[in-house]
Amino acid sequence: MSILLSVLAGVLAVYTLLYYTVFKGARFKSSVTLKGKTAIVTGSNTGIGKPTALDLAKRGARVILACRNKQKAEAAVYDIRKESGNSEVLFMQLDLASLQSVRDFAETFLKSEPRLDLLINNAGVITSGRTDDGFGMAFGVNHLGHFLLTLLLLDRLKQAEHSRVIIVSALLHRLGSVDFNLLNTDKDLVTGQSSWHAFRAYCHSKLCNVLFTRELANRLEGTSVTCYCLHPGVIATEIGRNMNLVQKLVFPIMSKLFFLDPEGGAQTTLYCALQEGLEPLSGRYFSSCALQNVSADGRDDALARKLWEVSERLCGLS
Repeated sequence: MSILLSVLAGVLAVYTLLYYTVFKGARFKSSVTLKGKTAIVTGSNTGIGKPTALDLAKRGARVILACRNKQKAEAAVYDIRKESGNSEVLFMQLDLASLQSVRDFAETFLKSEPRLDLLINNAGVITSGRTDDGFGMAFGVNHLGHFLLTLLLLDRLKQAEHSRVIIVSALLHRLGSVDFNLLNTDKDLVTGQSSWHAFRAYCHSKLCNVLFTRELANRLEGTSVTCYCLHPGVIATEIGRNMNLVQKLVFPIMSKLFFLDPEGGAQTTLYCALQEGLEPLSGRYFSSCALQNVSADGRDDALARKLWEVSERLCGLS
């Protein structure tokens, strides 16, 4: 019995050490205020997007929750207004799985909002299926929808004295690749619809996020806009809501033991959005509120340039 207790105590000690050194993640601490500034956060009715929007609202920003689900987004608006004491929090309809919805959102925003200081491309999915335009869901939502949204709002961002684009990527970008032949023939970066294909598509889309950030930074050089991408950590969110039954049974247990809560997962996003002095690092990748390296593909300027050109064509911008 004493041996068993000793083993359990050892396991608990190791887990505690790992939790506080690896799993818990860094915390961003800053007193910066955002009064008079406007931020858009996509996918901000749930997951890490909601605490991101809440933090910005607490700092006095006008915060636009750009979400697909009207009911959930309006509930999040109510929660954030109540907790922050900031009434300048509102919902605007945005479905990143529809390029027309992206265009409609941008048109509505540009007509109603005179400024934009922060664009936080936070929304993401791990699922199979196709977007309204026939693209693979992960590629269409995680990359292409955000790509179009950013370009449509770029002139408004440039009008601000200092503005930033934040793109939530993932460590899994290291497992990603971009097959342009497949993209041209299948409008996707994978060939199947299984859970494995959905996971692979997610990895590929996260590499696209890194490449988009790199090329965007190159094209924004000399302007007032900078951009950053990040790995938020491994988060217990609703992103896996389309998992199969076995995965859904295992996922909550793993989440409780090893994953960050949504507030913890928002910390690096907030760091990239608010940390002073990051401008020389535009285009770079962050995790745990610190600069990190990306994969070899993620540093490939030619690949980033080609993805930009193909994305422009797929969005009908060229």
